[in-house]
Amino acid sequence: MTAEKKKVAVFTGTRAEYGLLYWLLKDIEADPDLVLQLLVSGMHLSPEFGETYQQIEKDGFHIDEKIEILLSSDTAVGVAKSMGLGVLGFADALNRLQPDLLVILGDRFEALAAAQTAAIMRIPILHLHGGEITEGAYDDAIRHAITKFSYLHATSTEEYRQRVIQLGESPERVRNVGAIGLDHLKRATLMTKNELAENLNFSLEKPYFIVTYHPVTLGEEAPEASFEALLKALDQYPEHQIILTYPNADDGGRRIIPLLEQYAARQPERVLAIPSLGQMRYLSAVKYASAVIGNSSSGIIEVPSFGVPTVDIGVRQKGRLAADSVIHTAADEVSIHRAIQTAITHAYKESSAEIENPYGKGNTSAQVIEMIKSISFEKCKTFFDVSFETGK
Repeated sequence: MTAEKKKVAVFTGTRAEYGLLYWLLKDIEADPDLVLQLLVSGMHLSPEFGETYQQIEKDGFHIDEKIEILLSSDTAVGVAKSMGLGVLGFADALNRLQPDLLVILGDRFEALAAAQTAAIMRIPILHLHGGEITEGAYDDAIRHAITKFSYLHATSTEEYRQRVIQLGESPERVRNVGAIGLDHLKRATLMTKNELAENLNFSLEKPYFIVTYHPVTLGEEAPEASFEALLKALDQYPEHQIILTYPNADDGGRRIIPLLEQYAARQPERVLAIPSLGQMRYLSAVKYASAVIGNSSSGIIEVPSFGVPTVDIGVRQKGRLAADSVIHTAADEVSIHRAIQTAITHAYKESSAEIENPYGKGNTSAQVIEMIKSISFEKCKTFFDVSFETGK
Protein backbone atom coordinates (compact mmCIF):
# COMPACT_ATOMS: atom_id res chain seq x y z
CA MET A 1 0.00 0.00 0.00
CA THR A 2 1.43 3.41 -1.01
CA ALA A 3 2.01 5.81 1.88
CA GLU A 4 -0.08 8.95 1.76
CA LYS A 5 1.79 12.03 0.62
CA LYS A 6 2.55 14.65 3.27
CA LYS A 7 0.89 17.99 2.57
CA VAL A 8 3.35 20.82 3.21
CA ALA A 9 1.91 24.33 3.28
CA VAL A 10 4.38 27.21 2.85
CA PHE A 11 3.52 30.79 3.82
CA THR A 12 4.91 33.89 2.09
CA GLY A 13 3.93 37.49 2.69
CA THR A 14 6.79 39.52 1.16
CA ARG A 15 9.02 39.63 -1.93
CA ALA A 16 12.17 39.04 0.15
CA GLU A 17 10.86 36.00 1.98
CA TYR A 18 9.56 34.42 -1.24
CA GLY A 19 12.98 34.87 -2.85
CA LEU A 20 14.61 33.02 0.02
CA LEU A 21 12.04 30.20 -0.13
CA TYR A 22 12.23 29.71 -3.92
CA TRP A 23 14.39 26.57 -4.03
CA LEU A 24 12.60 24.99 -1.08
CA LEU A 25 9.31 25.46 -2.93
CA LYS A 26 10.81 23.86 -6.03
CA ASP A 27 12.15 20.91 -4.02
CA ILE A 28 8.89 20.28 -2.17
CA GLU A 29 7.05 20.41 -5.48
CA ALA A 30 9.45 17.91 -7.06
CA ASP A 31 9.46 15.44 -4.16
CA PRO A 32 7.24 12.40 -4.84
CA ASP A 33 6.37 12.05 -1.16
CA LEU A 34 5.26 15.66 -0.62
CA VAL A 35 2.48 17.94 -1.84
CA LEU A 36 3.15 21.69 -1.93
CA GLN A 37 0.40 24.05 -0.75
CA LEU A 38 1.24 27.73 -1.20
CA LEU A 39 -0.33 30.47 0.93
CA VAL A 40 0.32 33.99 -0.39
CA SER A 41 -0.57 37.14 1.56
CA GLY A 42 0.60 40.57 2.71
CA MET A 43 2.65 42.73 0.36
CA HIS A 44 2.40 40.19 -2.48
CA LEU A 45 -1.24 41.15 -3.08
CA SER A 46 -0.80 44.91 -2.80
CA PRO A 47 -0.56 47.15 -5.93
CA GLU A 48 1.30 49.63 -3.72
CA PHE A 49 4.13 47.12 -3.29
CA GLY A 50 4.22 45.76 -6.83
CA GLU A 51 1.67 42.88 -6.72
CA THR A 52 4.55 40.42 -6.49
CA TYR A 53 2.22 37.40 -6.43
CA GLN A 54 2.42 37.73 -10.23
CA GLN A 55 6.12 36.84 -10.08
CA ILE A 56 5.28 33.75 -8.04
CA GLU A 57 2.86 32.63 -10.74
CA LYS A 58 5.35 33.54 -13.47
CA ASP A 59 7.86 31.24 -11.77
CA GLY A 60 5.42 28.39 -12.35
CA PHE A 61 3.97 27.95 -8.87
CA HIS A 62 0.28 27.35 -8.22
CA ILE A 63 -1.03 29.61 -5.43
CA ASP A 64 -3.50 27.59 -3.37
CA GLU A 65 -4.72 30.47 -1.20
CA LYS A 66 -4.49 34.26 -1.50
CA ILE A 67 -5.22 35.92 1.84
CA GLU A 68 -5.81 39.69 1.72
CA ILE A 69 -4.83 41.35 4.99
CA LEU A 70 -3.08 44.70 4.38
CA LEU A 71 -4.92 47.90 5.25
CA SER A 72 -4.01 51.12 3.44
CA SER A 73 -2.50 52.46 6.63
CA ASP A 74 0.91 53.56 7.86
CA THR A 75 0.46 53.19 11.61
CA ALA A 76 1.01 50.61 14.33
CA VAL A 77 -2.77 50.42 14.73
CA GLY A 78 -3.09 49.55 11.03
CA VAL A 79 -0.47 46.80 11.34
CA ALA A 80 -2.23 45.33 14.39
CA LYS A 81 -5.57 45.35 12.55
CA SER A 82 -3.94 43.70 9.53
CA MET A 83 -2.76 40.91 11.82
CA GLY A 84 -6.34 40.44 12.99
CA LEU A 85 -7.54 40.19 9.40
CA GLY A 86 -4.74 37.70 8.81
CA VAL A 87 -5.92 35.40 11.60
CA LEU A 88 -9.43 35.39 10.11
CA GLY A 89 -8.17 34.67 6.58
CA PHE A 90 -5.55 32.09 7.59
CA ALA A 91 -8.09 30.18 9.69
CA ASP A 92 -10.34 29.68 6.65
CA ALA A 93 -7.42 28.90 4.33
CA LEU A 94 -5.80 26.34 6.62
CA ASN A 95 -9.16 24.75 7.33
CA ARG A 96 -9.65 24.25 3.58
CA LEU A 97 -6.14 22.95 2.93
CA GLN A 98 -5.73 20.73 6.03
CA PRO A 99 -1.91 20.63 5.73
CA ASP A 100 0.27 18.21 7.70
CA LEU A 101 2.84 20.96 8.24
CA LEU A 102 3.19 24.72 7.78
CA VAL A 103 6.58 26.24 6.85
CA ILE A 104 7.20 29.83 8.01
CA LEU A 105 10.36 31.87 7.47
CA GLY A 106 11.46 34.73 9.68
CA ASP A 107 9.81 37.38 11.75
CA ARG A 108 7.17 39.45 9.96
CA PHE A 109 3.83 40.42 11.51
CA GLU A 110 2.01 38.56 8.72
CA ALA A 111 3.97 35.43 9.62
CA LEU A 112 3.01 35.76 13.28
CA ALA A 113 -0.67 35.87 12.34
CA ALA A 114 -0.22 32.67 10.32
CA ALA A 115 1.77 30.99 13.11
CA GLN A 116 -0.71 31.67 15.91
CA THR A 117 -3.56 30.47 13.71
CA ALA A 118 -1.78 27.22 12.85
CA ALA A 119 -0.86 26.65 16.50
CA ILE A 120 -4.49 26.94 17.63
CA MET A 121 -5.53 24.60 14.80
CA ARG A 122 -2.84 22.08 15.89
CA ILE A 123 -0.93 22.25 12.63
CA PRO A 124 2.82 21.69 13.27
CA ILE A 125 5.08 24.53 12.16
CA LEU A 126 8.62 24.36 10.79
CA HIS A 127 10.31 27.72 11.43
CA LEU A 128 13.29 28.97 9.40
CA HIS A 129 15.74 31.61 10.71
CA GLY A 130 14.75 31.45 14.37
CA GLY A 131 17.06 32.47 17.21
CA GLU A 132 18.35 35.61 15.49
CA ILE A 133 18.51 39.07 17.05
CA THR A 134 17.38 42.40 15.53
CA GLU A 135 16.96 44.81 18.40
CA GLY A 136 15.77 47.73 16.28
CA ALA A 137 12.49 46.17 15.15
CA TYR A 138 9.48 44.54 16.76
CA ASP A 139 10.30 41.69 14.38
CA ASP A 140 12.74 40.59 17.09
CA ALA A 141 9.96 39.68 19.53
CA ILE A 142 7.83 38.28 16.70
CA ARG A 143 10.63 35.91 15.68
CA HIS A 144 10.92 34.48 19.20
CA ALA A 145 7.13 34.19 19.45
CA ILE A 146 7.02 32.16 16.22
CA THR A 147 9.77 29.95 17.65
CA LYS A 148 7.55 29.08 20.60
CA PHE A 149 4.61 28.32 18.31
CA SER A 150 6.79 26.01 16.18
CA TYR A 151 7.61 22.32 16.41
CA LEU A 152 10.66 22.12 14.12
CA HIS A 153 13.45 24.69 13.81
CA ALA A 154 15.94 25.17 10.97
CA THR A 155 18.42 27.84 12.09
CA SER A 156 21.01 29.67 10.02
CA THR A 157 24.00 29.33 12.40
CA GLU A 158 25.02 27.19 15.37
CA GLU A 159 24.85 30.26 17.64
CA TYR A 160 21.19 30.72 16.70
CA ARG A 161 20.53 27.01 17.17
CA GLN A 162 21.76 27.31 20.74
CA ARG A 163 19.52 30.34 21.31
CA VAL A 164 16.44 28.45 20.12
CA ILE A 165 17.32 25.64 22.55
CA GLN A 166 17.76 28.31 25.25
CA LEU A 167 14.15 29.30 24.52
CA GLY A 168 13.06 25.82 25.60
CA GLU A 169 13.05 23.91 22.31
CA SER A 170 14.29 20.33 22.42
CA PRO A 171 17.72 19.92 20.71
CA GLU A 172 16.59 17.02 18.50
CA ARG A 173 14.02 19.32 16.90
CA VAL A 174 16.51 22.15 16.24
CA ARG A 175 19.05 21.90 13.40
CA ASN A 176 21.62 24.35 12.05
CA VAL A 177 21.11 24.19 8.29
CA GLY A 178 22.55 27.56 7.21
CA ALA A 179 20.72 30.45 5.54
CA ILE A 180 18.29 29.14 2.95
CA GLY A 181 18.77 32.14 0.65
CA LEU A 182 22.33 30.99 -0.05
CA ASP A 183 21.02 28.04 -2.09
CA HIS A 184 20.83 30.54 -4.95
CA LEU A 185 24.64 30.69 -4.99
CA LYS A 186 24.85 27.06 -6.07
CA ARG A 187 21.65 26.64 -8.04
CA ALA A 188 20.68 29.92 -9.72
CA THR A 189 21.92 31.22 -13.06
CA LEU A 190 22.38 34.94 -12.58
CA MET A 191 22.14 37.59 -15.30
CA THR A 192 25.14 39.26 -16.86
CA LYS A 193 25.46 42.98 -16.20
CA ASN A 194 24.24 43.76 -19.74
CA GLU A 195 21.25 41.42 -19.37
CA LEU A 196 20.37 43.05 -16.08
CA ALA A 197 20.57 46.57 -17.54
CA GLU A 198 18.39 45.55 -20.47
CA ASN A 199 15.85 43.87 -18.18
CA LEU A 200 15.65 46.95 -15.96
CA ASN A 201 15.70 49.33 -18.94
CA PHE A 202 18.32 51.26 -17.00
CA SER A 203 21.89 51.86 -18.09
CA LEU A 204 24.49 50.46 -15.70
CA GLU A 205 27.54 52.00 -17.30
CA LYS A 206 28.79 53.55 -14.06
CA PRO A 207 29.53 51.92 -10.68
CA TYR A 208 26.31 51.61 -8.69
CA PHE A 209 24.87 51.07 -5.22
CA ILE A 210 21.84 48.98 -4.25
CA VAL A 211 19.88 50.82 -1.56
CA THR A 212 17.04 49.47 0.57
CA TYR A 213 15.90 51.25 3.72
CA HIS A 214 13.07 49.92 5.91
CA PRO A 215 11.43 51.81 8.79
CA VAL A 216 12.78 51.13 12.27
CA THR A 217 9.86 50.00 14.40
CA LEU A 218 11.66 50.14 17.75
CA GLY A 219 14.05 52.82 19.00
CA GLU A 220 14.46 56.49 18.18
CA GLU A 221 15.11 56.40 14.43
CA ALA A 222 12.44 58.40 12.60
CA PRO A 223 11.91 56.91 9.12
CA GLU A 224 11.78 60.18 7.14
CA ALA A 225 14.72 61.83 8.91
CA SER A 226 16.96 58.77 8.61
CA PHE A 227 16.04 58.24 4.97
CA GLU A 228 16.68 61.90 4.16
CA ALA A 229 20.10 61.57 5.81
CA LEU A 230 20.79 58.54 3.61
CA LEU A 231 19.80 60.42 0.44
CA LYS A 232 22.02 63.36 1.36
CA ALA A 233 24.94 60.99 1.90
CA LEU A 234 24.28 59.38 -1.49
CA ASP A 235 24.36 62.84 -3.10
CA GLN A 236 28.05 62.96 -2.24
CA TYR A 237 28.71 60.11 -4.70
CA PRO A 238 27.49 61.53 -8.03
CA GLU A 239 29.79 59.17 -9.91
CA HIS A 240 27.70 56.23 -8.67
CA GLN A 241 24.30 55.21 -9.98
CA ILE A 242 21.66 53.95 -7.55
CA ILE A 243 19.12 51.13 -7.66
CA LEU A 244 16.62 52.12 -4.97
CA THR A 245 14.07 49.52 -3.84
CA TYR A 246 10.89 50.27 -1.89
CA PRO A 247 10.56 49.69 1.87
CA ASN A 248 8.34 47.00 3.33
CA ALA A 249 4.83 47.40 4.73
CA ASP A 250 5.78 48.13 8.35
CA ASP A 251 4.36 51.28 9.92
CA GLY A 252 6.32 54.25 8.60
CA GLY A 253 7.22 52.56 5.31
CA ARG A 254 4.63 54.38 3.24
CA ARG A 255 6.03 57.73 4.37
CA ILE A 256 9.37 56.83 2.79
CA ILE A 257 7.95 55.96 -0.64
CA PRO A 258 7.19 59.57 -1.79
CA LEU A 259 10.69 60.68 -0.75
CA LEU A 260 12.17 57.78 -2.70
CA GLU A 261 10.11 58.53 -5.81
CA GLN A 262 10.88 62.26 -5.73
CA TYR A 263 14.61 61.52 -5.40
CA ALA A 264 14.53 59.25 -8.45
CA ALA A 265 12.39 61.67 -10.49
CA ARG A 266 14.95 64.46 -9.99
CA GLN A 267 17.77 62.40 -11.54
CA PRO A 268 16.33 59.62 -13.75
CA GLU A 269 19.67 58.95 -15.47
CA ARG A 270 21.31 58.18 -12.14
CA VAL A 271 18.57 56.67 -9.94
CA LEU A 272 16.19 53.80 -10.59
CA ALA A 273 13.35 53.45 -8.06
CA ILE A 274 11.65 50.08 -8.22
CA PRO A 275 9.04 48.44 -5.93
CA SER A 276 10.61 44.98 -6.23
CA LEU A 277 13.57 43.56 -8.13
CA GLY A 278 12.66 39.93 -7.51
CA GLN A 279 15.28 37.51 -6.29
CA MET A 280 17.10 36.83 -9.58
CA ARG A 281 17.43 40.49 -10.54
CA TYR A 282 18.34 41.41 -6.98
CA LEU A 283 21.13 38.85 -6.67
CA SER A 284 22.37 39.66 -10.17
CA ALA A 285 22.47 43.33 -9.20
CA VAL A 286 24.34 42.52 -5.97
CA LYS A 287 26.99 40.63 -7.93
CA TYR A 288 28.07 43.76 -9.82
CA ALA A 289 27.35 46.41 -7.15
CA SER A 290 30.00 48.60 -5.54
CA ALA A 291 28.15 48.25 -2.22
CA VAL A 292 24.76 47.37 -0.75
CA ILE A 293 23.47 50.15 1.51
CA GLY A 294 20.54 50.31 3.93
CA ASN A 295 19.19 48.17 6.75
CA SER A 296 17.84 45.03 5.11
CA SER A 297 18.73 41.61 6.53
CA SER A 298 19.90 40.57 3.06
CA GLY A 299 22.85 42.94 3.31
CA ILE A 300 24.05 40.95 6.31
CA ILE A 301 23.02 37.39 5.41
CA GLU A 302 23.31 36.96 1.63
CA VAL A 303 25.43 39.84 0.29
CA PRO A 304 28.73 38.83 2.01
CA SER A 305 28.78 35.63 -0.06
CA PHE A 306 29.28 37.80 -3.16
CA GLY A 307 32.34 39.53 -1.68
CA VAL A 308 30.45 42.86 -1.86
CA PRO A 309 30.66 45.34 1.04
CA THR A 310 27.52 46.18 3.02
CA VAL A 311 26.79 49.47 4.78
CA ASP A 312 24.29 48.63 7.52
CA ILE A 313 22.51 51.77 8.74
CA GLY A 314 21.06 52.34 12.19
CA VAL A 315 19.71 49.92 14.77
CA ARG A 316 17.27 47.79 12.77
CA GLN A 317 19.69 44.85 12.45
CA LYS A 318 21.45 45.45 15.78
CA GLY A 319 22.51 42.16 17.36
CA ARG A 320 22.49 40.06 14.17
CA LEU A 321 25.66 38.06 13.48
CA ALA A 322 27.52 39.72 10.61
CA ALA A 323 30.53 39.02 8.40
CA ASP A 324 33.56 41.32 8.41
CA SER A 325 32.42 42.82 5.09
CA VAL A 326 29.53 44.57 6.89
CA ILE A 327 30.11 48.14 8.11
CA HIS A 328 27.68 49.23 10.84
CA THR A 329 26.96 52.94 11.02
CA ALA A 330 24.69 55.43 12.74
CA ALA A 331 21.71 56.81 10.80
CA ASP A 332 23.03 60.33 10.21
CA GLU A 333 24.45 61.88 7.07
CA VAL A 334 28.07 62.20 8.20
CA SER A 335 28.28 58.63 9.54
CA ILE A 336 26.65 57.14 6.45
CA HIS A 337 28.95 59.13 4.17
CA ARG A 338 32.05 57.91 6.03
CA ALA A 339 30.86 54.30 5.93
CA ILE A 340 30.24 54.44 2.17
CA GLN A 341 33.62 56.08 1.71
CA THR A 342 35.26 53.14 3.48
CA ALA A 343 33.20 50.51 1.65
CA ILE A 344 34.27 51.62 -1.82
CA THR A 345 37.99 51.79 -1.10
CA HIS A 346 40.05 49.27 -3.02
CA ALA A 347 41.46 47.78 0.19
CA TYR A 348 38.05 47.22 1.77
CA LYS A 349 36.58 45.69 -1.39
CA GLU A 350 39.56 43.34 -1.64
CA SER A 351 39.19 42.23 1.98
CA SER A 352 35.42 41.75 1.52
CA ALA A 353 36.05 39.40 -1.38
CA GLU A 354 38.00 37.07 0.92
CA ILE A 355 35.69 36.86 3.94
CA GLU A 356 33.79 33.73 4.96
CA ASN A 357 30.05 34.08 5.37
CA PRO A 358 28.99 32.81 8.84
CA TYR A 359 25.60 31.80 7.39
CA GLY A 360 26.97 28.88 5.39
CA LYS A 361 27.44 28.02 1.73
CA GLY A 362 24.07 26.78 0.52
CA ASN A 363 22.47 23.31 0.30
CA THR A 364 19.96 24.27 2.98
CA SER A 365 16.81 23.26 1.12
CA ALA A 366 17.83 19.58 0.94
CA GLN A 367 18.39 19.56 4.70
CA VAL A 368 14.97 21.10 5.35
CA ILE A 369 13.31 18.52 3.08
CA GLU A 370 15.05 15.78 5.06
CA MET A 371 13.73 17.28 8.31
CA ILE A 372 10.18 17.39 6.94
CA LYS A 373 10.30 13.76 5.80
CA SER A 374 12.12 12.20 8.74
CA ILE A 375 10.37 13.75 11.74
CA SER A 376 7.13 12.30 13.07
CA PHE A 377 5.01 15.08 14.53
CA GLU A 378 3.34 14.97 17.91
CA LYS A 379 0.43 17.16 18.95
CA CYS A 380 2.29 18.36 22.05
CA LYS A 381 5.90 19.28 22.79
CA THR A 382 7.67 19.50 26.13
CA PHE A 383 9.70 22.48 27.33
CA PHE A 384 13.42 21.74 27.31
CA ASP A 385 15.17 23.19 30.37
CA VAL A 386 18.78 24.25 29.91
CA SER A 387 20.91 23.65 32.98
CA PHE A 388 22.33 26.95 34.19
CA GLU A 389 25.31 25.11 35.71
CA THR A 390 26.37 23.13 32.64
CA GLY A 391 24.73 25.18 29.87
CA LYS A 392 23.26 21.92 28.47
